[in-house]
Amino acid sequence: MPEVMDRGNDFRQMCAAAGAGHNRRMIKSLLALHIAAGSIALASMLVPMIAVKGGRTHRRAGWVFVASMSIVSVTALLMSGARVLFDTRPEARTFGYFLLVVALLTGAAVSAGVRVLRFKNRTSARVHWWDTGLPLLLAAASLALGVDGITRGQTLYIAFAVLGLLNATGNLRYWLRPPASPMHWWFEHMNGMLTGCVAATTAFLVIGGSRLGIWPLAAWLTPALIGAPAIAMWNGYYRRRFASRDATSIPNSQVTNCQNSQFRKLGVGSLGIGS
Repeated sequence: MPEVMDRGNDFRQMCAAAGAGHNRRMIKSLLALHIAAGSIALASMLVPMIAVKGGRTHRRAGWVFVASMSIVSVTALLMSGARVLFDTRPEARTFGYFLLVVALLTGAAVSAGVRVLRFKNRTSARVHWWDTGLPLLLAAASLALGVDGITRGQTLYIAFAVLGLLNATGNLRYWLRPPASPMHWWFEHMNGMLTGCVAATTAFLVIGGSRLGIWPLAAWLTPALIGAPAIAMWNGYYRRRFASRDATSIPNSQVTNCQNSQFRKLGVGSLGIGS
């Protein structure tokens, strides 16, 4: 693990590298905003999971989560970018690039999870500078991180490079191909949101891991190792459930009109435990 994982000393070094006092204050303000938004995201992420899909509670809590994770991603990009540009420690700059990739991964997942709802009725491929550009940027950044991780022998970097590439290729395949079923947006929306939940949980474990006696590498990787198979199982479960109710035979034009009644007929929230 990188030595910069000593958070207290690392933060002092990063502030010192920022130079002028106003830069240090800016970093401290960004960090405070980052932590506050992450705390709100962590507290709100369970509500959309258990609320009835498409209901008022689901939508409101979901937007709180999305807004919070957006702030988390933007502040993380700014702080990691500042580390890459201004920190004089070579290892810290490399770790800053790793954090930048993690921020891109989080932002791309949550963005895709929201954007698919806007274009749920599409019937053809969609090429857009944001929808396809963001995963392309993530893929390039992840590839560079993976090469660096292999060179340095850093398991953490290699693991997140793989996660970034998988997320990027999945998003590109989704946008660059016509929808395979009327419920395409359901699965892509939940994949994005649940990936955001994994990211929020990871941040919580990383920040609190030292106090809880958790090995840093385990704190970084455990949520993904558990979350990825869980999301895959969830996808399989709902594909079978929708198929059993002939939901996939509903034309896209009718899905929007009947989605709330269909979800209430299923009687499920996002994870199948709503009422």
